[in-house]
Amino acid sequence: MDGNCVCPECDGRLRTSGTETICEDCGLVLAEDAIDRGPEWRSFDDDETDPRRTGAPLTRSRHDRGLSTEIGYGSGTPSEYRSRITGRKRRQIARLRREHNRARISSKAERNQVYGFTEIRRINTGLSLPDSAREQACTLFKSAQSEGLFQGRSLEGFAAAAIYATCRTRSNPRTIDEITTVARADRHELTAAYDALNRELGLPTGPIDPTGYLPRYASKLGLETAIERRAREHLTVLLQEGLISGRNPSGVAAACLYEAANEREEWPTITQADAADVADVAPVTIRSTVTTIRER
Repeated sequence: MDGNCVCPECDGRLRTSGTETICEDCGLVLAEDAIDRGPEWRSFDDDETDPRRTGAPLTRSRHDRGLSTEIGYGSGTPSEYRSRITGRKRRQIARLRREHNRARISSKAERNQVYGFTEIRRINTGLSLPDSAREQACTLFKSAQSEGLFQGRSLEGFAAAAIYATCRTRSNPRTIDEITTVARADRHELTAAYDALNRELGLPTGPIDPTGYLPRYASKLGLETAIERRAREHLTVLLQEGLISGRNPSGVAAACLYEAANEREEWPTITQADAADVADVAPVTIRSTVTTIRER
Protein backbone atom coordinates (compact mmCIF):
# COMPACT_ATOMS: atom_id res chain seq x y z
CA MET A 1 0.00 0.00 0.00
CA ASP A 2 1.02 3.61 -0.48
CA GLY A 3 2.87 5.00 2.52
CA ASN A 4 0.47 7.94 2.59
CA CYS A 5 -2.54 5.60 2.94
CA VAL A 6 -1.37 3.49 5.88
CA CYS A 7 -1.27 4.18 9.60
CA PRO A 8 2.20 5.13 10.86
CA GLU A 9 1.55 3.21 14.11
CA CYS A 10 0.20 -0.16 12.97
CA ASP A 11 0.31 0.00 9.16
CA GLY A 12 -3.47 -0.26 9.15
CA ARG A 13 -5.80 1.21 6.57
CA LEU A 14 -6.83 4.84 6.92
CA ARG A 15 -10.40 6.05 6.53
CA THR A 16 -11.68 9.63 6.27
CA SER A 17 -14.85 10.21 8.29
CA GLY A 18 -16.26 13.72 8.28
CA THR A 19 -13.38 16.00 9.15
CA GLU A 20 -11.12 13.29 10.62
CA THR A 21 -8.71 10.75 9.13
CA ILE A 22 -8.85 7.60 11.31
CA CYS A 23 -7.04 4.28 11.30
CA GLU A 24 -9.56 1.44 10.96
CA ASP A 25 -7.40 -0.94 12.98
CA CYS A 26 -6.09 0.98 16.01
CA GLY A 27 -8.41 4.01 15.93
CA LEU A 28 -5.60 6.58 15.72
CA VAL A 29 -6.83 10.00 14.60
CA LEU A 30 -4.15 10.92 12.10
CA ALA A 31 -5.50 14.30 10.94
CA GLU A 32 -8.40 16.59 11.59
CA ASP A 33 -9.68 19.21 9.16
CA ALA A 34 -12.51 21.33 10.59
CA ILE A 35 -12.44 23.95 7.83
CA ASP A 36 -15.76 24.67 6.15
CA ARG A 37 -14.82 24.88 2.50
CA GLY A 38 -18.20 26.26 1.43
CA PRO A 39 -20.71 25.03 -1.13
CA GLU A 40 -19.98 23.09 -4.28
CA TRP A 41 -19.80 25.54 -7.18
CA ARG A 42 -19.50 23.06 -10.05
CA SER A 43 -22.44 22.23 -12.29
CA PHE A 44 -22.85 19.37 -14.76
CA ASP A 45 -25.37 19.08 -17.57
CA ASP A 46 -26.34 15.52 -16.67
CA ASP A 47 -27.17 16.35 -13.04
CA GLU A 48 -30.83 16.21 -12.01
CA THR A 49 -30.34 19.25 -9.79
CA ASP A 50 -28.19 22.33 -10.22
CA PRO A 51 -25.88 22.70 -7.17
CA ARG A 52 -24.73 26.20 -8.11
CA ARG A 53 -25.49 28.84 -5.48
CA THR A 54 -24.65 32.46 -6.17
CA GLY A 55 -25.23 35.83 -4.55
CA ALA A 56 -25.00 37.11 -1.02
CA PRO A 57 -27.61 36.04 1.58
CA LEU A 58 -30.67 38.18 2.20
CA THR A 59 -30.17 40.88 4.82
CA ARG A 60 -32.47 43.38 6.48
CA SER A 61 -29.67 45.92 6.71
CA ARG A 62 -30.21 46.96 3.08
CA HIS A 63 -33.29 48.69 1.75
CA ASP A 64 -33.74 46.02 -0.97
CA ARG A 65 -32.64 43.16 1.31
CA GLY A 66 -29.52 42.74 -0.83
CA LEU A 67 -31.34 41.63 -3.99
CA SER A 68 -30.07 44.43 -6.24
CA THR A 69 -26.98 44.12 -8.42
CA GLU A 70 -24.09 46.47 -8.97
CA ILE A 71 -21.93 47.25 -11.97
CA GLY A 72 -18.39 46.78 -10.76
CA TYR A 73 -15.17 48.51 -11.69
CA GLY A 74 -13.25 45.43 -12.84
CA SER A 75 -13.51 41.88 -14.11
CA GLY A 76 -11.45 40.13 -11.46
CA THR A 77 -8.14 40.98 -13.12
CA PRO A 78 -7.60 44.70 -12.45
CA SER A 79 -4.24 44.73 -14.21
CA GLU A 80 -5.82 43.61 -17.49
CA TYR A 81 -9.15 45.42 -17.22
CA ARG A 82 -7.90 48.83 -18.30
CA SER A 83 -5.98 47.38 -21.22
CA ARG A 84 -9.05 45.56 -22.60
CA ILE A 85 -11.72 48.28 -22.05
CA THR A 86 -10.62 51.78 -22.89
CA GLY A 87 -11.93 55.01 -24.31
CA ARG A 88 -15.58 55.23 -25.36
CA LYS A 89 -16.53 51.82 -23.95
CA ARG A 90 -15.22 52.71 -20.51
CA ARG A 91 -17.14 56.00 -20.50
CA GLN A 92 -20.28 54.16 -21.54
CA ILE A 93 -19.93 51.69 -18.68
CA ALA A 94 -19.36 54.58 -16.27
CA ARG A 95 -22.62 56.21 -17.42
CA LEU A 96 -24.46 52.91 -17.09
CA ARG A 97 -23.07 52.45 -13.59
CA ARG A 98 -24.18 55.95 -12.56
CA GLU A 99 -27.70 55.56 -13.96
CA HIS A 100 -28.00 52.10 -12.47
CA ASN A 101 -27.12 53.41 -9.00
CA ARG A 102 -29.70 56.15 -9.36
CA ALA A 103 -32.40 53.68 -10.46
CA ARG A 104 -31.85 51.50 -7.38
CA ILE A 105 -33.61 54.12 -5.23
CA SER A 106 -37.06 54.81 -6.63
CA SER A 107 -38.68 56.87 -3.84
CA LYS A 108 -37.97 59.23 -0.96
CA ALA A 109 -38.83 56.47 1.52
CA GLU A 110 -36.17 54.20 0.06
CA ARG A 111 -33.67 57.04 0.10
CA ASN A 112 -34.36 57.59 3.80
CA GLN A 113 -33.87 53.89 4.42
CA VAL A 114 -30.54 53.87 2.62
CA TYR A 115 -29.35 56.84 4.66
CA GLY A 116 -30.66 55.45 7.96
CA PHE A 117 -29.26 51.95 7.38
CA THR A 118 -25.86 53.43 6.49
CA GLU A 119 -25.86 55.44 9.72
CA ILE A 120 -26.88 52.36 11.73
CA ARG A 121 -24.07 50.36 10.14
CA ARG A 122 -21.56 53.08 11.03
CA ILE A 123 -22.74 53.32 14.66
CA ASN A 124 -22.80 49.54 14.99
CA THR A 125 -19.20 49.34 13.82
CA GLY A 126 -18.11 52.18 16.12
CA LEU A 127 -19.58 50.39 19.14
CA SER A 128 -18.21 46.95 18.09
CA LEU A 129 -21.67 45.38 18.16
CA PRO A 130 -22.48 42.09 16.38
CA ASP A 131 -24.07 42.00 12.93
CA SER A 132 -27.26 40.58 14.42
CA ALA A 133 -27.70 43.81 16.40
CA ARG A 134 -27.38 45.79 13.18
CA GLU A 135 -30.04 43.63 11.50
CA GLN A 136 -32.43 44.13 14.42
CA ALA A 137 -31.80 47.89 14.52
CA CYS A 138 -32.49 48.21 10.78
CA THR A 139 -35.76 46.31 11.19
CA LEU A 140 -36.75 48.65 14.02
CA PHE A 141 -35.85 51.68 11.90
CA LYS A 142 -38.04 50.39 9.06
CA SER A 143 -40.93 49.75 11.47
CA ALA A 144 -40.68 53.33 12.71
CA GLN A 145 -40.83 54.57 9.12
CA SER A 146 -43.90 52.41 8.42
CA GLU A 147 -45.67 53.96 11.44
CA GLY A 148 -44.90 57.48 10.21
CA LEU A 149 -42.73 58.45 13.18
CA PHE A 150 -40.16 60.39 11.15
CA GLN A 151 -42.34 63.47 10.77
CA GLY A 152 -40.60 66.38 12.50
CA ARG A 153 -37.72 64.24 13.78
CA SER A 154 -34.22 63.58 12.47
CA LEU A 155 -33.20 60.40 10.69
CA GLU A 156 -29.90 60.44 12.57
CA GLY A 157 -31.80 60.46 15.86
CA PHE A 158 -33.87 57.43 14.85
CA ALA A 159 -30.78 55.55 13.68
CA ALA A 160 -29.09 56.15 17.04
CA ALA A 161 -32.31 55.37 18.93
CA ALA A 162 -32.70 52.08 17.03
CA ILE A 163 -29.21 51.04 18.14
CA TYR A 164 -29.91 52.13 21.73
CA ALA A 165 -33.22 50.25 21.85
CA THR A 166 -31.65 47.15 20.31
CA CYS A 167 -28.90 47.12 22.92
CA ARG A 168 -31.48 47.37 25.69
CA THR A 169 -33.67 44.57 24.35
CA ARG A 170 -30.62 42.32 23.87
CA SER A 171 -29.40 42.87 27.46
CA ASN A 172 -26.24 44.46 26.07
CA PRO A 173 -26.74 48.00 27.38
CA ARG A 174 -24.93 51.04 26.07
CA THR A 175 -25.31 54.46 27.62
CA ILE A 176 -26.78 57.33 25.63
CA ASP A 177 -23.49 59.19 25.80
CA GLU A 178 -21.61 56.20 24.39
CA ILE A 179 -23.92 56.16 21.38
CA THR A 180 -23.96 59.91 20.80
CA THR A 181 -20.16 59.88 20.82
CA VAL A 182 -20.10 57.94 17.52
CA ALA A 183 -23.52 58.99 16.16
CA ARG A 184 -24.39 62.11 14.19
CA ALA A 185 -27.30 62.81 16.56
CA ASP A 186 -27.12 64.63 19.88
CA ARG A 187 -28.66 63.50 23.15
CA HIS A 188 -31.92 65.41 22.61
CA GLU A 189 -32.49 63.88 19.15
CA LEU A 190 -31.80 60.38 20.43
CA THR A 191 -34.11 60.64 23.45
CA ALA A 192 -36.92 62.18 21.37
CA ALA A 193 -36.70 59.38 18.80
CA TYR A 194 -36.42 56.69 21.48
CA ASP A 195 -39.47 58.01 23.32
CA ALA A 196 -41.44 57.85 20.06
CA LEU A 197 -40.26 54.29 19.38
CA ASN A 198 -41.07 53.14 22.90
CA ARG A 199 -44.46 54.84 22.94
CA GLU A 200 -45.73 53.88 19.49
CA LEU A 201 -44.13 50.46 18.98
CA GLY A 202 -44.27 49.19 22.57
CA LEU A 203 -40.68 48.04 22.83
CA PRO A 204 -40.00 45.18 25.28
CA THR A 205 -37.51 47.23 27.26
CA GLY A 206 -37.58 46.95 31.02
CA PRO A 207 -35.26 48.49 33.59
CA ILE A 208 -31.58 48.27 32.70
CA ASP A 209 -29.71 45.58 34.61
CA PRO A 210 -26.51 47.16 36.02
CA THR A 211 -24.68 43.83 35.81
CA GLY A 212 -24.52 44.28 32.02
CA TYR A 213 -22.04 47.12 32.51
CA LEU A 214 -19.64 45.29 34.82
CA PRO A 215 -17.46 43.36 32.30
CA ARG A 216 -17.01 46.37 30.03
CA TYR A 217 -16.25 48.83 32.81
CA ALA A 218 -13.85 46.39 34.49
CA SER A 219 -12.00 46.02 31.21
CA LYS A 220 -11.76 49.79 30.71
CA LEU A 221 -10.45 50.26 34.25
CA GLY A 222 -7.95 47.40 33.93
CA LEU A 223 -9.42 45.44 36.86
CA GLU A 224 -9.01 41.74 37.47
CA THR A 225 -11.71 39.10 37.19
CA ALA A 226 -11.75 38.64 40.97
CA ILE A 227 -12.65 42.31 41.44
CA GLU A 228 -15.44 42.03 38.89
CA ARG A 229 -16.74 38.94 40.69
CA ARG A 230 -16.73 40.75 44.03
CA ALA A 231 -18.48 43.76 42.49
CA ARG A 232 -21.16 41.43 41.11
CA GLU A 233 -21.75 40.16 44.65
CA HIS A 234 -22.24 43.71 45.91
CA LEU A 235 -24.61 44.43 43.06
CA THR A 236 -26.63 41.26 43.64
CA VAL A 237 -27.20 42.21 47.27
CA LEU A 238 -28.27 45.73 46.30
CA LEU A 239 -30.74 44.38 43.76
CA GLN A 240 -32.20 41.83 46.17
CA GLU A 241 -32.71 44.44 48.89
CA GLY A 242 -34.09 47.02 46.46
CA LEU A 243 -31.56 49.69 47.39
CA ILE A 244 -30.82 51.05 43.91
CA SER A 245 -34.31 51.99 42.82
CA GLY A 246 -34.20 55.23 40.86
CA ARG A 247 -30.41 55.28 40.60
CA ASN A 248 -28.39 55.43 37.40
CA PRO A 249 -27.57 51.76 36.60
CA SER A 250 -24.31 52.75 34.95
CA GLY A 251 -23.20 54.65 38.06
CA VAL A 252 -24.24 51.78 40.32
CA ALA A 253 -22.08 49.32 38.37
CA ALA A 254 -19.08 51.66 38.50
CA ALA A 255 -19.58 52.25 42.25
CA CYS A 256 -19.61 48.50 42.93
CA LEU A 257 -16.35 48.13 41.01
CA TYR A 258 -14.82 51.00 43.00
CA GLU A 259 -15.86 49.49 46.32
CA ALA A 260 -14.65 46.01 45.35
CA ALA A 261 -11.27 47.28 44.13
CA ASN A 262 -10.57 49.03 47.43
CA GLU A 263 -11.43 46.10 49.70
CA ARG A 264 -8.04 44.36 49.47
CA GLU A 265 -4.56 45.82 49.45
CA GLU A 266 -3.27 43.40 46.82
CA TRP A 267 -5.91 44.54 44.33
CA PRO A 268 -5.24 47.64 42.18
CA THR A 269 -7.23 50.56 43.50
CA ILE A 270 -9.11 53.13 41.47
CA THR A 271 -10.35 56.60 42.36
CA GLN A 272 -13.94 57.74 42.41
CA ALA A 273 -13.09 60.10 39.57
CA ASP A 274 -11.90 57.17 37.44
CA ALA A 275 -15.06 55.19 38.14
CA ALA A 276 -17.25 58.22 37.44
CA ASP A 277 -15.42 58.94 34.21
CA VAL A 278 -15.86 55.45 32.78
CA ALA A 279 -19.57 55.44 33.69
CA ASP A 280 -20.04 59.04 32.50
CA VAL A 281 -21.60 60.16 35.79
CA ALA A 282 -20.64 62.64 38.49
CA PRO A 283 -18.35 61.50 41.34
CA VAL A 284 -21.14 62.28 43.81
CA THR A 285 -23.17 59.50 42.18
CA ILE A 286 -20.36 57.05 42.94
CA ARG A 287 -20.07 58.26 46.55
CA SER A 288 -23.82 57.93 47.12
CA THR A 289 -23.88 54.29 46.02
CA VAL A 290 -20.68 53.46 47.91
CA THR A 291 -22.25 54.89 51.09
CA THR A 292 -25.28 52.64 50.54
CA ILE A 293 -23.03 49.61 50.11
CA ARG A 294 -21.15 50.31 53.33
CA GLU A 295 -24.28 51.03 55.36
CA ARG A 296 -26.23 47.90 54.47
